[in-house]
Parts: sequence; C-alpha cells; structure tokens
Amino acid sequence: MTAFDTVIRHGTIATASETYKADVGIWNGRIVAIGEALTDANETVDATGLLVLPGGIDSHVHIAQPSGPGIVMADDFESATRAAAFGGNTFVMPYCLQAKGQPIREALKNYHTLADQNCHIDHSFHLIIADPSEAVLGQELPALIADGYTSLKVFMTYEDLALSDLQILQVLAVARESGALVQVHAENYDAIRFLVDKLEHDGNVGPYFHAKSRPIVVEREATHRAISLAELVDVSMVVVHVSNRESMEEIRRAQQRGLTIHGETCPQYLVLTEEDLKDLGMEGAKYVCSPPPRDLASQQACWEGLQQGVFSLFSSDHCPFRYDDVQGKQPPNARTSFRWIPNGIPGVETRLPILFSEGVSKGRITLNQFVALTSTNHAKTYGLTRKGSIAIGNDADIALWDPKRQATLTQANLHHGADYTPYEGLEITGWPVATMLRGKFVTRDGKLVGGKVEGRYVSRAAPFPGKGATSTAA
Repeated sequence: MTAFDTVIRHGTIATASETYKADVGIWNGRIVAIGEALTDANETVDATGLLVLPGGIDSHVHIAQPSGPGIVMADDFESATRAAAFGGNTFVMPYCLQAKGQPIREALKNYHTLADQNCHIDHSFHLIIADPSEAVLGQELPALIADGYTSLKVFMTYEDLALSDLQILQVLAVARESGALVQVHAENYDAIRFLVDKLEHDGNVGPYFHAKSRPIVVEREATHRAISLAELVDVSMVVVHVSNRESMEEIRRAQQRGLTIHGETCPQYLVLTEEDLKDLGMEGAKYVCSPPPRDLASQQACWEGLQQGVFSLFSSDHCPFRYDDVQGKQPPNARTSFRWIPNGIPGVETRLPILFSEGVSKGRITLNQFVALTSTNHAKTYGLTRKGSIAIGNDADIALWDPKRQATLTQANLHHGADYTPYEGLEITGWPVATMLRGKFVTRDGKLVGGKVEGRYVSRAAPFPGKGATSTAA
C-alpha cells in the first residue's frame, strides 16, 4: 500500500503568512504531509517552477438566480463552476434568493436541486433575505443558521429587495443571537430612484447614465448607515463590492473603533472606470453593474484598501448575462432607459488572474496577501473550517500557478456562459495551470478532466458565535 494517493513535488507553497519550497502529500482527499522528498505515491505531480496555492474561494457569486420577468442568467451551476475551476477556484458561494412571501427552505430546496450533481467544485449558499416576516425571523432563520447556513445578505437598494432600516435591524438581531454573519449591499435606494427619474426626464437614458444614477455619495451614505445599524445591534457585517475611497474610509473608521466590519472589493473596481460605458451606445450595457466602476482615483483607493487590510475579501460579484440576448443585457425596453438593463457582469474565471497580474506581478501586493485575499480570509470569515490554506488536515483543494505565464483575457478563451468579458484584451502575467479538488484534478493544462459531480455542498460553522448560537457544522 502506498503512503499517498498523490504527491506534488518541487513546487513553491504559499500561504497567507509564508512562502517556502516543499512537497505536498495527499491521501483520501486531504493534505496529510508537507515536507521534503516525499515519495511512495500513486501519482507524482512535478510542480517545478510553479506555485502551490490553496484553491480560490469566491464568496460572492450569483448563479442561476431569478433576475426579473424574461431575464435569464447566463450561467447555470455546471457552467459557472467549470469557469471558476479554470480560474483557479475550488469553492464558490452563490446566493439563495428568497422571493416575497416565500419560505426560505423552499427557496433553498430549489437551489439545491439546481446545484446537486452539477458542480465541478464545492459550494455553499448565502441567504438573501427579501421578506423578513415574523415566521422568517422567529423560526426559519434561527433554524437554518443552526443547520449551517451561517451567512445572510440584505439589500438597501433594488425594487422587491430593499429593506427598511427597521427590517435590517431585525435581521441583524437574529444574526446576533444565532451567530450568523450579515452581508450588506450598501446603496441608497430612494436616492437612486430620485436620480433615475431626473436623468430620464432630461433624456439621459443610455447605459453610461447608469453610473451617473449611482454616484459615490449614494454608496457612502448607505455604507455609513449600514455600519451604524450593525454598531447599534453589536453584530459583525461584511460591506460587499466597495468601489471608492469614501466608502472604504467609512469601513476603516469602523474598524478603528473596534467594530467587526469586513470590507470586500472586486476586479471591476481595480481595472474598469465609468468611462468604459461612455460613447459605446448599447455596448455600454456590458459594463452595467452596481455599484458602477468609478474613476482612476477610486481605483487607487481600492488598491489601498487591499494593501492596508481595510478590505480583507476580494470577490468577483460574478453576475453573468448574455449581451446579445433579449433575455440578457438587451431586453425589449433596455433602449428606452438604462433602468431596464440587468445589473451584473461575468468575472468568476478572471478574478484571480486579474488580481495576481495587477497585484502580485506588478508589486502592489505580496503573494501572501494574494492568498489571504482570495482564499484564506474567505474561509475564516465564512466558517469553512477545512478550506483556504495549504495545511495538514485541510482538504486538498489546490491550484497550481505559473507565475510567469503571459496571457490575454479574451472571450474566446473563457468558459463561462456569457457571450463577452468586460476585461477583453487585458494583458495578464500569472495563470492557474491546474486545479485540484480534494486531491483530484478538475482542470489540467487547459482541459477539464474532472467529473461534474465531484463538487459538494458544504455546511458551515457559525463564524461569529452569538449569544444563542448552537451550530457545530463543519
């Protein structure tokens, strides 16, 4: 009997805190040895010249999510997780959207049905709370949190999703008692409605004006208000997809006051600006997302947030729609106003290469910061106890990276269900050449080699146990 199923030899391991050369021994899906000259394996993988990194964890993706009448997301679970794996990821966290009046367990059953035996990599669900009824707050949520659904999301914008301050406080109170973590999409809905009406009245209806309807102040105000509500209840919170300095500084001030407020930013806020929407006609719809990309000064602020630890999470906010499709970015009424263009852009496959290239290769962040921002911090923040690091006992979720490989991002070479990438033509240095899930290759040398049923749903521990938390999920 051999000592290992697989040994990865001669690679350079990087964790969130250190970088060193060593071999990795894998047995029964787990990392069981890290050392020198490991042998006696069924398979030996030569990682000479490669980085051995924990598989990426993208904790902010939208997959097969209802998006309004006649609108269909471009990715199902098979295509989204395939694209994620090619991008060096081994875990994604999509959202389970509760419709108005719908029991959350019913929504979860639907999502599990869509995901079961259709995922190339592992996954878990955040719960979007759109209807915090008495039954949801008093019965469903505490029970679901105890079952391992330990992260919730609330919206401060969008019709049928925006909650009042009172409703947000009620959700936060349940999270405080049950040990859940709450994400918030921070934009002021009433301010956006006011601006949209004014822009339309003045005839400014093209995709470019989507960005003008959501200026920085709209996000900054909502970020301040969300943090204030979290402080009132004394609960942890993640402010997702932060796009600018003003909102980042709100988070920094909260952290300096000792509040457990986490910040997240995304690739679009590092390499895109609102000018990408300008003078493109309907082509600008390809870049419509909320919050919108800002300007070069905001890009620099987001880099500072990553470098200085204000942002501990880097996610894609993958929300894919096909551009040339009436069920995607161009529904029949999209040309009458930007308000009808579905919000969201694809990015699950390009998240890690963009941050590696723009961050590590260009010297903005260290390799260890890259690992923390894209994997380790996600595992710690969301209660994934055996993910996120190359360590003995952890799942052997590993990405092999060629730090010198150069590539050009182009739609023709990507694997998502959308028909475009907003990052078309971006030059990349550093690329994931293989991805392993629990010790088995999912992608290798540009090919899909794993079966789609390999990915599993993972229940999670309560990341911040509250006064009444009882979850012991792993």
